[in-house]
Amino acid sequence: MKKIMNQAETIVDDMLKGFAFIHSDLVERLDGYDVIVRKAEKSGKVALISGGGSGHEPSHAGFVGQGMLSAAICGAVFTSPTPDQILEAIKAADEGAGVFMVIKNYSGDIMNFEMAQEMAEMEGIEVASVVVDDDIAVENSLYTQGRRGVAGTILVHKILGQAAHQGRSLEEIKALADALVPNIKTIGLALSGATVPEVGKPGFVLDDNEFEYGVGIHGEPGYQKESMKPSAELAKELVTKLAADFKLEAGQKYGILINGLGSTPLMEQYVFANDVAQLLAEAGVEVAYKKLGDYMTSLDMAGLSLTLIKLESQDWLEALNAEVITPAW
Repeated sequence: MKKIMNQAETIVDDMLKGFAFIHSDLVERLDGYDVIVRKAEKSGKVALISGGGSGHEPSHAGFVGQGMLSAAICGAVFTSPTPDQILEAIKAADEGAGVFMVIKNYSGDIMNFEMAQEMAEMEGIEVASVVVDDDIAVENSLYTQGRRGVAGTILVHKILGQAAHQGRSLEEIKALADALVPNIKTIGLALSGATVPEVGKPGFVLDDNEFEYGVGIHGEPGYQKESMKPSAELAKELVTKLAADFKLEAGQKYGILINGLGSTPLMEQYVFANDVAQLLAEAGVEVAYKKLGDYMTSLDMAGLSLTLIKLESQDWLEALNAEVITPAW
């Protein structure tokens, strides 16, 4: 294993120190905790927080800032943050109007965020949440009951972040979140496994000419291994699966997010984007929003994911296009 690091045991702490140093104009690290909070002046609005295990950078700390997250909690690599860390993020983010939590559908995340919510409410802070379960690849997986939460989570951050920025109430943001999440779906593929620093070897190994559909962002199993195919065939598989799940029809309006998993060059992501564009055009779909890059990674995993959001509201599209000030958007 070759990693640019000091000790594997301190990699998250070292990363957060470096992150806070580089982005000191926008964010700061909460003293004594693995929490990144925004420096923007508090204005009495609902605070939006999220988090999870480290190793998915820039998620979630990269989306802390004006118009998106108020704070992000960074657990150990591929490990849910602890309730005490989440509680401190809630307290630091709270502006008096309540705190809304965006949680990815992993058993540890749900348990720990809910425990933190209970503790925060005992201290008089109103908290609400939504669980994101956008990964359609498999119905149940390691660490989950139901579908996993993956790259679509970032679109939830963006749209709910705009709602909070506009001064919407906690109840309004909860209603928006509940309407939004069922309209976001993701599926991915991996060309290689991710190497957790403290483990020192990939979580799974594929043959030189092999890839796997549906692998999770922690290396959870997908649904099919095959010999490597041209990008156009990969795109057809992912688009076909998403189209079936959405019951996609001509004339509908969608947004797309093409997300690199850590080691996929932008060149390859753009090739894939071209193939997706052709398929959606053939289906008669209007693509009203487009974004591409590394947003929800899996350390050094090679591969990518495709997220579609069905734009049932013009407000959602306007929120996706709204200007924000964060390290990574």
